[in-house]
Amino acid sequence: MAGPEINAQFHFTDIKTCFNSYTLTGRMNYVLATYGGIALMVLYFKLRSKKAPAVKAA
Repeated sequence: MAGPEINAQFHFTDIKTCFNSYTLTGRMNYVLATYGGIALMVLYFKLRSKKAPAVKAA
């Protein structure tokens, strides 16, 4: 009674196959995307150009 119907309700398509909370692979992809986003933000703020202030203190 509970066999095939339970598996049928978790049929994912498109991006849901990569990012879902039902499988270990899906959870791992969430973690990797989060860490990658944080790393990109850190690199952006570290490597962006340091502009001279528009008004210098007298």
